[in-house]
Amino acid sequence: MINIKGLIAVISLMFLPVVAQAEGSDSGDTAWILTSTALVLFMTLPGLALFYGGLVRAKNVLSVLMQCFVIACVVSIIWVVYGYSLSFGDGGSMNAWIGGLDNAFLANVTRDSLSGTLPESAFVMFQMTFAIITPALIIGGFAERIKFSAMLLFSVLWVTVVYFPICHWVWGGGWLADKGLLDFAGGTVVHITAGVAALVSAMVLGNRNGFQTAAMMPHNMTMTVTGAGMLWVGWFGFNGGSALAANSDAGMAMLVTHVSAACGAMTWATLEWIKFGKPSALGTVTGMVAGLGTITPASGFVGPMGALIIGLSAGIICFYATAFLKQTLKIDDSLDVFPVHGVGGILGTILAGIFVSAGLGGAGFAEGMDMGSQVGVQLTGVLATIAFTAVATFVILKVVDMLLGLRVSEEQETEGLDISQHEERGYIL
Repeated sequence: MINIKGLIAVISLMFLPVVAQAEGSDSGDTAWILTSTALVLFMTLPGLALFYGGLVRAKNVLSVLMQCFVIACVVSIIWVVYGYSLSFGDGGSMNAWIGGLDNAFLANVTRDSLSGTLPESAFVMFQMTFAIITPALIIGGFAERIKFSAMLLFSVLWVTVVYFPICHWVWGGGWLADKGLLDFAGGTVVHITAGVAALVSAMVLGNRNGFQTAAMMPHNMTMTVTGAGMLWVGWFGFNGGSALAANSDAGMAMLVTHVSAACGAMTWATLEWIKFGKPSALGTVTGMVAGLGTITPASGFVGPMGALIIGLSAGIICFYATAFLKQTLKIDDSLDVFPVHGVGGILGTILAGIFVSAGLGGAGFAEGMDMGSQVGVQLTGVLATIAFTAVATFVILKVVDMLLGLRVSEEQETEGLDISQHEERGYIL
């Protein structure tokens, strides 16, 4: 007897669309990277936008949201036009320093082109989200006082002159990759570059009017904590996705990311409790971000015990770095980008060279490497990234200042950037 239901099911399947898969790609790896890409973009929009937006005063909240949103748009366009090619292309005789333009406008990226086990289109999109969030992090250094036009031009020049070359050095086959630098998900490429650029920007623009003489409290901590939660979740794609495969490296990266974030948050809260008598929500989420940023370069190389120590170190060192920058040096890095991301990136990149040791639960040193030589390579990467970023950022700021002027007027700053730059208000007062 004919199974009518089975026959109908078979005929129905014949009319379903066939999903083509590039020959040689791995469907599991591809699915994970597509998911990770969405998670990393989620970190910027809305995660970082809400985190930063809640930290500024109410009169500037829309300006921060707008800056994050527009950076996501303009960097995406630049990435397609020439950013991907400069970061991951073959630079020929200059390949140690920068990629070429053979892949400008993604000329060679087709449905069938591969990057490892991934469709190249998925790899392009995943790496684009890293290029987006890095300049978005910098806006915390000059929040509440920069012209929108200046911020936009600065971001375009900065990703071109700083981000793309350093990305190539580390991930695109450049000189730091040849040396064996360990940077799994962006300690140098993302966090040190963003942190140093934010510090230089804060120093060049100068402090906000009323810094240390008037209260500049976050206007909406609910928004900030919500954004922080989104960052935490998105970071699983940031670090776990950097394995570029659905494998044990991705699983361990997610585990150590979570452990370090939790340890950083609790360490910062405990230090506040001891020093001030009460832990704060702001301190707790800041410690979480410090733990996340610090584990980032080491996430694919260390084990859970290494993550506990890295998270603890991040909570302590970034806590005191924040106080030192504002209270001792009196530098108005408005949203603590350098002491959290910059210092965290430096610390994590160096510690990756220690806790990668198999004897400490890590993945083990590459052939020919030991702890001393690996730490030496890590220090070389840190120092080169700091020096290049600092000099290039300073020059870019001076060029932008000459062309457009960097800072709004005192009257516009007092009025707030929402009105002066966008003729809008975040709230109906």
